[in-house]
Amino acid sequence: MARPQPRPGVLDIAPYVPGKSKAPGVARVFKLSSNESPLGPSPKAVAAYKAAAARLEEYPDGAVSELRAAIGRAFGLDPERIICGAGSDDLLNLLTHAYLRDGDEVIHTEHGFLMYPIYALGHGGKPVAVREKDLTADVDAILAAVTARTRIVFLANPNNPTGTYVPFSEVKRLHRGLPEHAILVLDAAYAEYVQRNDYESGIELVATSENVVMCRTFSKIHGLAALRLGWLYGPGHIVDALNRVRGPFNVNTPAMKAGVAAIEDAAHVEMSIAHNTRWLSWLTREIGGLGLKVTPSVANFLLIHFPETSGRTAVDADDFLTRRGLILRRVAGYGLPNALRLTVGTEEANRLVVQALKDFLGQAA
Repeated sequence: MARPQPRPGVLDIAPYVPGKSKAPGVARVFKLSSNESPLGPSPKAVAAYKAAAARLEEYPDGAVSELRAAIGRAFGLDPERIICGAGSDDLLNLLTHAYLRDGDEVIHTEHGFLMYPIYALGHGGKPVAVREKDLTADVDAILAAVTARTRIVFLANPNNPTGTYVPFSEVKRLHRGLPEHAILVLDAAYAEYVQRNDYESGIELVATSENVVMCRTFSKIHGLAALRLGWLYGPGHIVDALNRVRGPFNVNTPAMKAGVAAIEDAAHVEMSIAHNTRWLSWLTREIGGLGLKVTPSVANFLLIHFPETSGRTAVDADDFLTRRGLILRRVAGYGLPNALRLTVGTEEANRLVVQALKDFLGQAA
């Protein structure tokens, strides 16, 4: 029987599967699987969100003017070169929608964000996965993969789930090697957490280029993941194209109001950064001291590697931790079947997960 068929490529998509959030039969659960802020949002953002409830009958400001202005003030950017969306995911999808033609190639690294190939296939593109070096994006490998059909290069910096990053000098070298028709997308969702002198989120490169954009999110450092809010800074001509294809009200009013309050609460941001810096270092040291390999991370999570020995695998560890109410993220879908990703949590959660891993390894001895 004949029936409607989706465009070629759509049925080749492996749907994105989020990390689990429940541990059946466990009374108290610590969700450490989604890189969410352990401190939550700014109280000022919560108050702004609640205040917006008084006028829910009104459509949002389609231009997102107040939020774009707040972002511009915070980073010294021209609001006219900023576009907001329902999470940075929304903006990445708009980029592929606006710039891909059938058969165009989209480059991403082998352990990059799972949505990159999904967006490419959904808009008729061909995803090209490039090998990483030591779980880090390899600029030479990316440039070697570029062809005349390359239209978009996605670089998550820092990268999820590895937690690694590319120094700014290498990002600039990557840009210099790309053809002018290809867009370099710097996905800087975790930029605020990075404490490295050789890192730059991409603002400078965007400001001086015609084919570079930078995406940021309110889901991580600002703790507003439930509201789905992100922003993109890019050349005027790219922002203009994206505004032509985005939905007229793609950001809701409570999200806008909370976003303005969040980005203006610098003290809460600094508190979140300080918490992450302290506990990321502690977790890396303590888990490494148990004999498990931990990939050095600059974000708010870390990648823990497990042996393939029966009883000690990542799957075994995940099952053990889940029974303790500690939910980590399996990353086999990212091509890392022998690892788990751990989000930096509260002090209590961090100490509990280290003790649970110690018990797991002792049990498996």
